[in-house]
Amino acid sequence: MPLMQTAPISEEQIRQLVACFYGKIHADTDLGPTFERVVAGDWETQLAEMHDFWSSVTLTNGFYKGSLVAVHKHMGGLEIGLLDRCLALFGHSCDELLDSETAGLCWLKAAHIAERLKLSLFHRPDRPWLRDAS
Repeated sequence: MPLMQTAPISEEQIRQLVACFYGKIHADTDLGPTFERVVAGDWETQLAEMHDFWSSVTLTNGFYKGSLVAVHKHMGGLEIGLLDRCLALFGHSCDELLDSETAGLCWLKAAHIAERLKLSLFHRPDRPWLRDAS
């Protein structure tokens, strides 16, 4: 797999993007309760961790030390359709805050992450994989 280009984004823009994106998740009628079960009211810690994650993804600085798959495996009620909604909300947040080139690069990275999560969380070798299944 070829390396993706690093997005021209600052740490402050990443903080703003994370706050905007997770604000949308928190307000979403389906995603909010799903994430709340994991966050348990401590959105500050979640935002800091997600800043490290997106900083690692966009700036390749290695700040994030966790396992995204492990975290999502423990989220009760997470479905493929909710991951798709997360990706859409992330895209809206990128479009609101970033120039079109940076937004596109960040969204592309998020789309690759979402596909990996779907494969890790939902693929079963005994069943056909439906890319657009909800």
